[in-house]
Amino acid sequence: MTKHSFVKGAVILTMAGLSVRLMGAVFRVVLAMLISDEGVGLFQMAYPVYSTLLAISTAGIPIAISKLVAENLARDDYHGAYRIFRVALVILALFGLVISAVLFFGAGFFARTVGQDPRAALALAAISPAIFLVTVLSAYRGFFQGQQQMMPTALSQIAEQFGRVFVALLLVVVLLPRGLEQAAAGASFGAAAGALAGLLVLLLIWGKQKPSFMEGLRRQRKGNKAPFSTIIYQILTLSVPITLGSLVLPLITIVDLSIVPQRLHSAGFDTSRSTALYGQLTGMAGPLVHIPTIITVALAISLVPAISEAVALKRIRQIQDRSYLAVRMTLLLGLPAALGLYLLAEPITVLLFQNAEAGAALATMSLGVVFLTLFQTTSGILQGLGRPMEPVKSLIYGALVKTALTWNLTANAAFHIRGAALATVIGFGLAAVLNVYRVHILTGMPLYAVNTIVKPLAASGGMGAAVVFVYRRLENLHILIGPTKANALATLASIATGILVYVLILFIIGGIKRQDLEAIPRVGPKLAEIAKKLFLLRG
Repeated sequence: MTKHSFVKGAVILTMAGLSVRLMGAVFRVVLAMLISDEGVGLFQMAYPVYSTLLAISTAGIPIAISKLVAENLARDDYHGAYRIFRVALVILALFGLVISAVLFFGAGFFARTVGQDPRAALALAAISPAIFLVTVLSAYRGFFQGQQQMMPTALSQIAEQFGRVFVALLLVVVLLPRGLEQAAAGASFGAAAGALAGLLVLLLIWGKQKPSFMEGLRRQRKGNKAPFSTIIYQILTLSVPITLGSLVLPLITIVDLSIVPQRLHSAGFDTSRSTALYGQLTGMAGPLVHIPTIITVALAISLVPAISEAVALKRIRQIQDRSYLAVRMTLLLGLPAALGLYLLAEPITVLLFQNAEAGAALATMSLGVVFLTLFQTTSGILQGLGRPMEPVKSLIYGALVKTALTWNLTANAAFHIRGAALATVIGFGLAAVLNVYRVHILTGMPLYAVNTIVKPLAASGGMGAAVVFVYRRLENLHILIGPTKANALATLASIATGILVYVLILFIIGGIKRQDLEAIPRVGPKLAEIAKKLFLLRG
């Protein structure tokens, strides 16, 4: 694996992630228009429970599959790699089936005790089949990723999201006349339909690749003869710590679901209003804040085998270089994204959701973009180093702080839903700082503050000034074309201008280098040559 090849894998997954998030954004906008804040709140109440049970059923096994398959293939042991995949597939299928049944038959219980709104029971039952399908799907993704093939995962992600959005919106339209409960359930069932679509794509790809893979097995005389019990032990040893980490995030959302509406009641809001505010936070602001994580999730997936390879070969400098590059890329993305969301919070929520009030939650929560993306990237590094418990510890500390702050701030009428958003920012801030510290201690990764922090901050400052200038000028067009069109034009033009200004400033101050462009698959070298001819690259 070359120095930047893990970046190429991340770019492939990022492009798929962008497509997925674009479809998701359209889905959120249309869903909010169809079923209102309260309906979105009912729909969102199914996801914390679903995410937690999904984390239990997958149990970090896909990452373990990727790591173990990669290690076996590095030793040219195709028998061992295939054996690991088959054992893991059986484990995941069984876990997924059991957990799906638990959610389906316990939907009413979870709706009453966790969501504190019995109307969410149908949505929980409708989403339950998705757990089984996603667990099987994740086994195949881990197998392909262990072979350093990111394209199958990317294609399956696109198919999964398309199936989810299409079926969910279709069912919402059909079921809405029967009430919000059934409409929210229809939206939830889209997750199961999407998972089935993604699984079918992977099965088709595997069907085409299987003959050549099996031919490789036949040519190989010796392979991994470890018994199933040993393989299961290896998988669980790697996956259990990752499971704990993957459980923390959905558990945080369950805690929020349990205490945010309750504390909003304490702040003076009734049930309907509390559900609407919760919908603004989790169904509108939350998804927008998570858009930049498309790249960092892709980075983390690619980093695990890349760092593991360097560790196995005892290449300390390579570990440091790859870790530094990943952190630098994260801050190059996170800093401007956070500032942009902060400055355009209300215009964006008006544009996407016709809801100006949700802008307050987005503005507060946007500050956490830097911390959330940095936490994800450094978690991938730590998992690749064989230290999967480190991110878990960091996140637990952050979650404890967040929960305490959520309880106190949300009940304060001066903060209410913004208090929950601020608590999230502070919690992830602590987790990210702890992760970065552990990576630095374990790897000796250089920080190079000028390149990782100062230059992105300087470019972000220039970007912010340009965004504010353009928005204020174009917003005045409301006199001629009306407030809705003026806001849409001003927001989109501001975003486009901000991106352009940010990139140009980075080039001018040396924040983007030739090797950064060349790491982009296929078009990278051409982009580097174009930038060179335009005198945007130094040297």
